[in-house]
Amino acid sequence: MESKHSERSHAKLSASSSARWLACPPSALLNAKVADTASDFAKEGTCAHELAEYKVNKFLGHNVRDPTENLDFFDAEMEECTDSYLQYITEETAKYRKPVVMVEQRLDFSAYVPDGFGTGDCIIVADETLTVIDFKYGKNVLVSSENNSQMMLYALGALDLFDILYDITEIKMVIFQPRMQNVSEYTMTVNDLLNWAEHTLKPAAALAAEGKGEFQVGEHCRFCKVKATCRKRAEHNLMLAQYDFAMPAELEDAEIETILPKADKLVSWVNDIKDYALSQALAGKRWTGWKLVEGKSVRKYTDETEVAETVKGAGLDPYEHKVLGLTAMQKLLGKKKFEELLSSLIDKPQGKPTLVPDSDKRPEWNSAENDFKEES
Repeated sequence: MESKHSERSHAKLSASSSARWLACPPSALLNAKVADTASDFAKEGTCAHELAEYKVNKFLGHNVRDPTENLDFFDAEMEECTDSYLQYITEETAKYRKPVVMVEQRLDFSAYVPDGFGTGDCIIVADETLTVIDFKYGKNVLVSSENNSQMMLYALGALDLFDILYDITEIKMVIFQPRMQNVSEYTMTVNDLLNWAEHTLKPAAALAAEGKGEFQVGEHCRFCKVKATCRKRAEHNLMLAQYDFAMPAELEDAEIETILPKADKLVSWVNDIKDYALSQALAGKRWTGWKLVEGKSVRKYTDETEVAETVKGAGLDPYEHKVLGLTAMQKLLGKKKFEELLSSLIDKPQGKPTLVPDSDKRPEWNSAENDFKEES
């Protein structure tokens, strides 16, 4: 059975990176040349997946070994998140009389994507419905299942496995993201999925496999391994250089409205350039006019326990005494107990006003001044 690590390591056109190579086909081969670096966040996610896989397999009656003691990352939050994932799958399978449930299943979608394969966290098939569930442990980016290309690729692979045995008419795709309280469900017909696969996926995948097509700039750049040196992205962001020497008050409204949607991307691009330049310098490259120096550092104890004992021995109290923060308190009590005991003692003040595009789903800010005007 292929793991998701294997998918990332060997599939040039992987499901997990499909949003990028579908939007920007020539980026696929460029990214394939850059080795993956596993961050602690990625390793933590892998551990969460292992624990989730174990719990679902145990629920299904399989003879499996508890991996907890061998996990590099494990805490109460991971235990709770994987429990809630199992509960969701339990509830989903209970909807059907005799469902077939598969965990960490290798899925082949090479009929549409050259050498394309991936791994589905959980596949449930029963009657006319095929359910594909993806467990995501990340907590920084909210992921939606609606028109999610990764999920649609997994659905194609699962459909290939079961279409002969079942009269499947609809696909239910689920992103289960417990650390963001996000359970995103999206259903589409098999006909719509196959139409997308034939007319959108297949042509883009053919270009990507050959390194052809047009470079495109967009949200997908965030996950590109060559984003710092991409010329198309540089050209896109340098278009804002024409405003470098103009004071904001001197710009026309239309010019400011042109800049606003690009501002964050421009800052992100500049930071990517700086990070890339630093990594190259650390590898030995000399940038003309620049040098590596030692940055500021912060003093820290070599052994906090010994420090505490030493200070107590001097007759003083070495500890701060304050109430735990909300996140730490919730971990201490658990979500249910936390709500029971403290919900009436928690206040969530109004957040600071932030300027966002009209497409943002949050309700429009209504200040006290605006409220007064409306009442008047």
